Parts: sequence; C-alpha cells; structure tokens
Amino acid sequence: MVKLATSCSTLGYAMAGATIAAATAAEAWIGRGDEQAAEEAAARAMRDALNAIDFSGRVIVGEADISVLNVGEAVGTGEGIELDVALEALEGTTLTAKAMPNALAVIAAAPRGGLLQAPDLYMEKLAIGPGFARGTIDLDAGAGENAVRLAKAKGVHVREITACVLDRPRHEKIIADLRSVGARINLIPDGDVAGAIAAAMPEAGIDMYVGQGKAPEGVLAAAALRCVGGQMQARFAFRNEAEKYQAQRSGLTDIGRRYELDDLVKGDVIFSATGVTKGSLLDGVGRTAAGIATHTMLMSSADGVLRMIRSVTPQRG
Repeated sequence: MVKLATSCSTLGYAMAGATIAAATAAEAWIGRGDEQAAEEAAARAMRDALNAIDFSGRVIVGEADISVLNVGEAVGTGEGIELDVALEALEGTTLTAKAMPNALAVIAAAPRGGLLQAPDLYMEKLAIGPGFARGTIDLDAGAGENAVRLAKAKGVHVREITACVLDRPRHEKIIADLRSVGARINLIPDGDVAGAIAAAMPEAGIDMYVGQGKAPEGVLAAAALRCVGGQMQARFAFRNEAEKYQAQRSGLTDIGRRYELDDLVKGDVIFSATGVTKGSLLDGVGRTAAGIATHTMLMSSADGVLRMIRSVTPQRG
C-alpha cells in the first residue's frame, strides 16, 4: 500500500485547510436554526478547498442529505496521489443550528482501499484511547463489563471511569448497565465523532465511548483513533430487513461481522478536524479584530504526531 505523508506535509496542511474552510463557512449559520443551510455552506466550502489540492480523490464516505460531496464524487485537481476521502463537512448540524458545543468539520484521507466504504446505516461502537493491550475491550461484552475491564487496565476503581454515550432512548440499557457498576456517564446530544475521539484525549476527561451511531461517522472516528494508537470495535446494527438488504447491496458480504480498528482503517491515514462551535476537543470559530480565528486538530498515522493549529484568516471586504 502507498505510504502516506506525515501530517506536517503539504498534503496534511492542505487537508487542514479544507476543514478550516468548512468550519469558517458554517460559522455564519451558528444559532440560526437552519441545519441544511449550515451543512450546504460547509460542504461547498470544503469541496472548493479540496478541488484546489493536487491529488486524485474520490469520496467514499460523504454527505447523504445534500447534493454536494456525495459518495463517488471526484475531488482534487486529478494530479498526484490517489486517495480515498471520508468527510463530514459539518458533523453536528443540529449542534450548529442551536449553537451547542462540539460541532466539527472533519476529513480523513487514505490511499485507495484504506477506508471502509460504510453505508449510511447504524453501527454499535466501542472505543478507548491508546496504551492498552489488545483485548482490553470487547464489543460482545456489556458496557458495564467493559468499564470494569478498562478500570482494571488503568489500575483504578470503576467509579473513576467516564463513558461517553449519545443521549438517545436506544441507549437506555447501556446507560443502566454502566450505572449498575458505578461508572460515570457523559451524555451528549449529538456529535459521536467528537465523543469517540475524546476517549483518546486525556484532557477531555473521557475514558470510553460506547453506543450506536451512524457508520460513516464511525469510519471518521476510527481514522483519528488510528493516528493516536487508540482501539475501536464496531458492528452494523440493523433495525429491519430493509437495512440488511441495503448493506448487502453496498457490497458487504458478512453483515454480522465485528470490525476491529484495522478493518475500518487500513494503512496510513491523515485526519483533520476544525471546531465549529466550542467543544471538549477544540475551540469554535471566532471573529477577532485580526480576522476569523479557527482551532484545528491535524494528525497522521505515519508519524503519530498530533498537531493543534490555531489560525487567523483576515476577513475580506
């Protein structure tokens, strides 16, 4: 497989430029109650930025609700390295529309075949940060059992473990299971990409992410976790026979398969996320006298270095 450049390469910074452009465009729609307008503005800005980069890209995880950056769309100038791209120009459309924390613009890029082409279906997900032996967590065990296992691996009482869970009725059993063993729970309204990444960032105060969310966001979270050495397991969670058929039509042959991190993201990957609204990982876009301020997380599995970039773009006109 093609060796991908480090995050400090021209390509890495160009990908960061794409998430910065998307976040900046979305900022105008923070708190305005129009999710679609925010998403479209972010996606168009990200597409324009990607199309200025010298690479031959194809979107394999993209926007599902608008006509920009859909799966199969070609991006880049068509010159240079061939890459598969997973993106969410605005992860957290509701968060943006309501001016709530943790909305992000996110992108991951890998050599062809390096990212799972995940259909727009739900997945069970379980993620932890780096530094733990393989097998510390098990998707087939209960959430409470995984909290106990993680506490043992960390050498702490399970009361010191904080699990991040999307606040959804479907997670009532997970929440009850975690509380039965004494673990803490950080319930979030949206933004499971940020929730999963937070499990790998000690300053975020999250030890584990668990629950069901969309599969495309799972691939993006896996890309970030691969860069920092985290662990993730996932499995498609079908609500009906129609969804199973959709998975099979997308090319998935073993629809009950449990995916490890290496199944979701193979080889090297570049990941970039820029904050739209202020969150646990990144500050949101801000307007200053000098221009538009952004906060970006950029990393590559090729070097394992996490770069936090603060930029100020002069306002024109």
